[in-house]
Amino acid sequence: MFRSRVTVALALITLGVVTGVLAPGSEPARAAIGASFVDSLDRGNTGRWHKADARSNGGMFNVGWRADHVRFRAGVTNIDLYNRDCPIDCSGKPYASGEYRTNDLYSHGRFATSMKAVKRRGVVTAFFTYTGKSDGQPWDEIDVEILGKNTSQLQTNYYTGGAGGHETTIDLGFDASAGYHTYAIDWREEGLIDWYVDGRLVHRENGSRGALPTHPQRIMMNLWAGTGMDDWLGVFRYPGAPITARFAWATYTRH
Repeated sequence: MFRSRVTVALALITLGVVTGVLAPGSEPARAAIGASFVDSLDRGNTGRWHKADARSNGGMFNVGWRADHVRFRAGVTNIDLYNRDCPIDCSGKPYASGEYRTNDLYSHGRFATSMKAVKRRGVVTAFFTYTGKSDGQPWDEIDVEILGKNTSQLQTNYYTGGAGGHETTIDLGFDASAGYHTYAIDWREEGLIDWYVDGRLVHRENGSRGALPTHPQRIMMNLWAGTGMDDWLGVFRYPGAPITARFAWATYTRH
């Protein structure tokens, strides 16, 4: 079933491709650029992805990343958050979770996934693109985030050179934790970022609120619990058993 969804998604994405030119004053991204792909995420693909392991992002992230928290089961990628062996084996954090990220960086194009989010205060289910110091580049990022305190909403955001603060909240009209839905980021060379949900355009950024990202980025998905961000995320209370975000497929179509 998920393989057929990937085929349909690729067809829709291909129809939506827009070819543009660089905006005046911008520069082409300078790094290795990955090609278009379709991935059913039903098994590991070390040629395309790797699992974050034995480290933490620190700051507001109250989890350590562990490779064993990204699992392939029932035809999808599962990212589990729980507290076994923490904090000793969780980079000093009280919980561990998973982050799945591409080996290559990707430039302007359409990034999409089918995702089932977690409903619980204090957690974030995320599909996003990111680059930073570890890639020898400034911090650029484009986000799709479902906050577990209200899974009927989507939060978009982007960072350019480390400057964020471009959050927008969108009412979805459904519970993102109740089933799989398609979320897409269309990052275009002519100076636009569009966000789509189930093929419907829900938000656009054109640089009027701040310069848009220009550097190629890795594609990532993760699940994390926050700390010190109660006004934004709510207070996380561990339920006593693992909580799991699920990703059924991922695609990238280069513009």
